[in-house]
Amino acid sequence: MNLRSEKSAWHDRTPVPDAGPLVRDATCDVAIIGSGISGALMADHLTAADIHDVVVLDRRPIGAGSMAASTALLQYEIDMRLADLRERIGVGPATRAYQLCVEALSGFDQIVGGLRENVDYRRRQSLYLAGPDADFVDLDYEYRLRRAAGIELEFLDRATLQRRFGIAREAALLSRDAAEVDPVKFSHALLRRAADRGLRIHGGTTINEYEPSADGVTLWTDTGVRLRAGKVIFCTGYETQEFLGESFVTLSSTFAVASEPVKAFPKWENRCLVWEAATPYFYCRTTTDNRILIGGEDVATTDPVRRDALIPLKTKTLVAKFRELFPQIPFRPATSWAGTFAATDDSLPLIGPHPRFPNGYFALGYGGNGITFALIAAQFIRDELLGRPNPDLKLFAFDRAHRPTAARR
Repeated sequence: MNLRSEKSAWHDRTPVPDAGPLVRDATCDVAIIGSGISGALMADHLTAADIHDVVVLDRRPIGAGSMAASTALLQYEIDMRLADLRERIGVGPATRAYQLCVEALSGFDQIVGGLRENVDYRRRQSLYLAGPDADFVDLDYEYRLRRAAGIELEFLDRATLQRRFGIAREAALLSRDAAEVDPVKFSHALLRRAADRGLRIHGGTTINEYEPSADGVTLWTDTGVRLRAGKVIFCTGYETQEFLGESFVTLSSTFAVASEPVKAFPKWENRCLVWEAATPYFYCRTTTDNRILIGGEDVATTDPVRRDALIPLKTKTLVAKFRELFPQIPFRPATSWAGTFAATDDSLPLIGPHPRFPNGYFALGYGGNGITFALIAAQFIRDELLGRPNPDLKLFAFDRAHRPTAARR
């Protein structure tokens, strides 16, 4: 599956210790399929928890999937507002899902703090901005629900928003908990740290057969090599639907633009993440080298030819939206790209076992805060393997009561 266009804003030339394709039969305690952010977080968590015999496999070169198309906004905010999620799955589950995402952001602080390398990680605030037609009352209700859930944030009315940000919208929610990172540097640094603990990494290795047994799984590559694993964890992202054969997500294409470096950011308070509550949505953030990243404008296609042909038009549209919000900040496009995006019907990830894959687990962090979901998946599945099952796993399970169907966007 063609997951993204060739260009992106991220480039990390520090090599990952890839041992090359798996060419001999082997064994391991845990095999992780997929080397993007989900796979890297999983490998880091498992190798740090005395599960040392871990192998990462990827049919592509390491980290060459959809990861480089990510703009890496680390948020607690789920694509579905808390008010809507309560209606969809119930008050308690919806509130807990939001709280887990807030808690996960503190986890990023700890993970990055232990890395030897700079991955351009910064804590930021997040501005959830009313769209042009958004209702002030609806956003005020959302604010009160989040406060009741223990989330720290401010409600900005039109006058306050205009004074502090120069943005003429009815209202916004300003949250304390958010962050940004270079996703390629981050995932590569995690894999390198895990490799120092004994992780084995094999790119260019396609798994095409899964044979479970009472005490493990035998994986067969397309070249006939056998890997015997106690457990298998699928961090296969948007391509998972191909082999599960279930319509549990809707795939679309999303677009992003990176600017040339900017000298100043007047009225962009604390360079917070900005997310617009509109359809099609718009978001923006900055980078440590003073560029601006903007994105959104999803379209209902994953055809790479059609997708990439839309990049010039989508670039123009996204730049115009940015200039409407921040007319005082010059934006000169440097790079534009497109990538695949997936969403479930309830905007929650899919984490945990699947009945068709005994001794297997899935870590599928779909949605706009997919990296946050990936960290939650790494924590929960690590605990499962250590015999410490987390009761919150049921929120994201394949067989949850509010099981998703194909998403509507």
